[in-house]
Amino acid sequence: MPDARRGYHRAAAKPVESADKPQRIAKLLARAGIASRREIERMIADGRIAIHGEKVMTPATLLKDLDGVTYDGRAVRAAAATRLYRFYKPGGCLTAATDPKGRATIYDKLPPGLPRLMPVGRLDYATEGLLLMTNDGELKRQLELPSSGVRRTYRARAFGPVSQDQLERLAEGITIEGVNYGSIDANLERRTGRNCWIELSLTEGKNREVRRVLEHFGMKVSRLIRTAYGPFTVADLAPGDADQVESEALAEFRKTLK
Repeated sequence: MPDARRGYHRAAAKPVESADKPQRIAKLLARAGIASRREIERMIADGRIAIHGEKVMTPATLLKDLDGVTYDGRAVRAAAATRLYRFYKPGGCLTAATDPKGRATIYDKLPPGLPRLMPVGRLDYATEGLLLMTNDGELKRQLELPSSGVRRTYRARAFGPVSQDQLERLAEGITIEGVNYGSIDANLERRTGRNCWIELSLTEGKNREVRRVLEHFGMKVSRLIRTAYGPFTVADLAPGDADQVESEALAEFRKTLK
């Protein structure tokens, strides 16, 4: 596995919260892997979370533990140890639990025998490559926030004219149809005729960001692969493969997060 310290400046560890200190129910449920904090807030608004049979009215409810808490009538188990997995998402599947149109999802492609996992961010239907998966909703949220500064790296095969000078200007950010995209480090790897491979590295990860930026230059993306998320790479995985990040590597990586 990649060394979680590579490419990062070591940061001071965050203070450990006391187990006796009350915390918001939404945070505790996210930590237990029920869903992301935002999704849990929606579940509370829909009346799906209860404590000893009484519906929870606000995600700001403070608890020391999840004793007596249920979701959709099911008891919540104590949080398991945080796990992070690398998964090579194949193209042609959704980063979603289900699809009303019946299309394949990542849960149709994951290897059998894994624990309940949530995706960190999304890759669109056609995009392939590294998708991190975790059982910890708080870790999911932290890794998805742009403020955490986690760098995502992509390789795009595209058709059309573009110069390295044009790509280098993306480091200053760009606005396309009123949407502001932050700094992107882009390099033209090789060209064969009008086809080329471009590597792009960014920290925001807005919806379809890479495709929209390259389309802005008049290029048509025929293949898009996410090759890395932070220090974790897809290098030794085949489409549909998944493996667990070693606990030591995960711990070191979490120390670097903003």
